[in-house]
Amino acid sequence: MSEATPGTSRPVDDRGERPVERADRNMIEMLQELRVAQTGVQILFAFLLSLSFTERFARIDDFQRWTYVVTLLLSSVTTGLLVAPAAIHRMLFGRGVKAATVRLGHHLFVAGLAALALTLVGAVLLVLDVAVGRSFALWSAGAVGVLLVGLWFVLPLPLRERTDADRDDEE
Repeated sequence: MSEATPGTSRPVDDRGERPVERADRNMIEMLQELRVAQTGVQILFAFLLSLSFTERFARIDDFQRWTYVVTLLLSSVTTGLLVAPAAIHRMLFGRGVKAATVRLGHHLFVAGLAALALTLVGAVLLVLDVAVGRSFALWSAGAVGVLLVGLWFVLPLPLRERTDADRDDEE
C-alpha cells in the first residue's frame, strides 16, 4: 500500500501523498465543509436571537418558551462545536500536530452535526407549535429528526463499513 518516495524514506499512500500532505488536504477539506455548516447555523442563531424581541414572543406559553430557550442554547453549542476545529487549528498552528488536529476537528465536527440536528428539530418544533399547533409540531419535529439522523449518520454507514472491510483486507 505505501512505498517510499524516490530519494526519501517517507512512505507515500495510494494517492501519492506523504502523511503531512494528507493531513494538509484533510484539514482544507474539513474547513471547507465547516464553512457550509457554519453559515446555516449562524442564520438560525440570528433568527432565534431576534425572536425574543418580537411582540408575539410575549404571548407564547411555557412549553414554547422552554423550547425556545433549549433551542437557543443548542444553537450556541452547535456554533461552538463547528467553530472549534478552526480555532484549534489556529491555536496549534505551526506546532507540527496537524494530523492530530484534523482527527480532533473531525470528532468536534461530528458532535456539531449532532447538535445541529437537535437545534433544527427544536426550531421546527417551536415554529410549527406557534404556527399550526402542538400535535402537528411534535410529529413534524420528530420526522425531521429521523430524517436528519438518517441522512447524516445512518446513510453513510454501509459505505463506511465497506471501506473498513477493504482496509482490513489490505492489511
